Amino acid sequence: MLLTVNQLWGWQGVTGKRYSTAATVALICAAVVVTAPGAAYASPPPPSSPAEPTPRSEPTPKTEPTPRSDESLERVRKEIEKLYHDAGVATDAYNAAEEKADKQSERIVKLAKDIAEGQARLKKLKARAGAAARAQYRGGGMPDEAQLMLSDDPRQFLDGAGRMRQGEKATKGMLTELKRTQDDLRIYAEDATARWKKLEANRKAKAASKKRIKKKIADAEKLESRLEKEERERLRELEEEAALKKQSAWVSSGALKDIGGKATSEGQKAVAFATAQIGKPYVWGAEGPGSYDCSGLTSKAWAAAGRGIPRTSQEQWKQLPHIDMKNMRPGDLIIYHADASHVGMYVGNGAIVLAPRPGRDVTIAGAGSMRILGVVRPDK
Repeated sequence: MLLTVNQLWGWQGVTGKRYSTAATVALICAAVVVTAPGAAYASPPPPSSPAEPTPRSEPTPKTEPTPRSDESLERVRKEIEKLYHDAGVATDAYNAAEEKADKQSERIVKLAKDIAEGQARLKKLKARAGAAARAQYRGGGMPDEAQLMLSDDPRQFLDGAGRMRQGEKATKGMLTELKRTQDDLRIYAEDATARWKKLEANRKAKAASKKRIKKKIADAEKLESRLEKEERERLRELEEEAALKKQSAWVSSGALKDIGGKATSEGQKAVAFATAQIGKPYVWGAEGPGSYDCSGLTSKAWAAAGRGIPRTSQEQWKQLPHIDMKNMRPGDLIIYHADASHVGMYVGNGAIVLAPRPGRDVTIAGAGSMRILGVVRPDK
């Protein structure tokens, strides 16, 4: 195909690299030679004379690889975006499994403590029961009621009757407590077994999610590594342009018109914490202090404000109160994508602070630069 001057200068717009006039002319000439009509059917040159020296072939000039077009880079951008989205979904699953595993571990530790205390209590009760049995044996094996009926002393009879009722009550209480303790120990043991099974299931879920995360990130990085330096720079520009386009459309829709809520004191603390992390890298599964993933940042920010919230963006969406966007105020969390796999914190003026994805740092971005699922409020 014949390359035109406009096409060659078009490369400059894609790559940002300026070709010299001589290089441009050389490339055009090369294109003309390659594509000239009839070139494939030219007559062979006449044989050279034996006296004539064989001409030396000139070395083929090195040519730079043809830069990708914006259309090609846009396809790469969307593919990378999808890979990182899938990695985000897997990260949420990993974080959820980790949170569940931590809770299961805490519950198992408590159950172990309850079992130890129950066993000690059971040992004491059995010792009391044994002491009562030995006392009865020393009394000739005769029940207290029979010994009382055979007494000739009325005062002893009355005193004995009172003690007998107290003894019966104490014995009944001891036996009831003994049975309750045994039942508690059985329930604790069954609960501990169930918790161990869930802990193992969560451990396997974490391992599977971790494997998916690493694969998706590796695929995205491999895809990006194939690009030339200028192409990677252009890819970054295309990412920013896509985000700006979505943000502009969101603002133009009038979404910001009625938003003007003031942050609570807790919200101010959460925003202050989150914005103080700007510049720190995104690392999946991280909760600070040196790096964060998206929900790690929001959960830690609200913990710093004195309010615990769920660890993952999906659980934040499920458990926290939903509010209308027109009532949004700084500190609220905006949940993104249909699967609630991403989250950022609203800081006002149509902006959020967030940990975007692997390879990026905590930053300020447009609140409408991604598909919004809804808004939740931690301090309602």
